[in-house]
Amino acid sequence: MIKILEVRDLAVSYGHIQAIRQANIEVCQGEMVTLIGSNGSGKSTLLKSVLGICPPHHGNILFMGHDITKRPTEHIVASGISIVPEGRGVLPLMTVMENLQLGAYHAKRDIQKRLDGVFERFPILVGRENQSAGTLSGGEQQMLAIARALMGDPILLLMDEPSLGLAPVVVNRVFDIMANLKRENQTILLSEQNARKALQYADRGYVLELGTSVLSGTAQELARHAGVRQAYLGGVD
Repeated sequence: MIKILEVRDLAVSYGHIQAIRQANIEVCQGEMVTLIGSNGSGKSTLLKSVLGICPPHHGNILFMGHDITKRPTEHIVASGISIVPEGRGVLPLMTVMENLQLGAYHAKRDIQKRLDGVFERFPILVGRENQSAGTLSGGEQQMLAIARALMGDPILLLMDEPSLGLAPVVVNRVFDIMANLKRENQTILLSEQNARKALQYADRGYVLELGTSVLSGTAQELARHAGVRQAYLGGVD
């Protein structure tokens, strides 16, 4: 399989606080890979490091075989990586259409085709092009955030805690969207605190503890692992 992302011996610090100590992950083409861990385990920091927002002080990040460890965020995004940030991150004073156009800033070819595609995928946004993003409900804003990321025509889609703060019915919708994207061969790296849900949909996963990748395997293997079940799945049935 083609390796889309490789993270090797990554270490990231915020001042004197070491957020990631040693993380090693890889994501292959068409996979959905999930990061599992408690708050403070380094999941979001790892995604931000891939995007160049939190540069590591040790280790390497390879995207499509090229070292992007020291590249600026704008170059990384232009190379084919988009993110759905934690908390959705829509620009509330801008319209739905302006948010979508912003997502295509580095991918200006076939914008209308991609607009048609996201409106077909997210019919809840149809007719709301001129509505301020901040007036949408939380679930609608999450749909807009995903749509905006897809407007960048990403090779790799990063999703940071997409279920956070959403009603269960919306969470199901978000995961169904990810499943559809995966069926269309979209490569996804998911950071998700809802480990049970993530492992139901992902191909493989990595467990992060205190900034270190301590366990990896297929989603089924991790879901059966006694330690994972005890720590993240509410105990052994």
